Amino acid sequence: MPLAKECNYTSEDYWNLPDGQRAELIEGQLYDMAPPGYIHQKLVMELSATIRDHIRKNAGSCEVLPAPFAVNLNADDRTYVEPDISVICSRDKITEKGCKGAPDVIIEVVSPGSQRMDYQIKLFKYRTAGVREYWIVNPATKTVTVYGFERDEHSGQYTFKDQIPMSVFPGLYICIADLL
Repeated sequence: MPLAKECNYTSEDYWNLPDGQRAELIEGQLYDMAPPGYIHQKLVMELSATIRDHIRKNAGSCEVLPAPFAVNLNADDRTYVEPDISVICSRDKITEKGCKGAPDVIIEVVSPGSQRMDYQIKLFKYRTAGVREYWIVNPATKTVTVYGFERDEHSGQYTFKDQIPMSVFPGLYICIADLL
């Protein structure tokens, strides 16, 4: 939900939020973020570890960073998001303040209040910013929607019981049911 004040916020407003208040800045508008629940956090932890372990096993150089981690999506002053999981393969994008530019992979775990944001607003922002692959993990429906923005054939709808391929990392398949 947007904060009550309607105006053009900037990164200065984002970085000066009161301690403990989480929000995302999208096109100059601040959106409050509710605290995540148990299943949400378990999925973030297990997905992050699975991807990180695959990268390490294959001597990869990508970083897996869970929220809260700021992503300055368009490297501008008007959009900072906090994806549940960011996978960044260009280390020069990583700064002390987060990621400057689009991560290679973003995973969002849907919460009851974040559906519109994850399925609509962020989908558009991630696609146009240059994210290579976007996963939307929905615990309520036990589905995963994958958008392979580089190649459409890597997009699809999966259940938690499916072996879901991660196109950015050939050979990596994740079964969400095995993580719970």
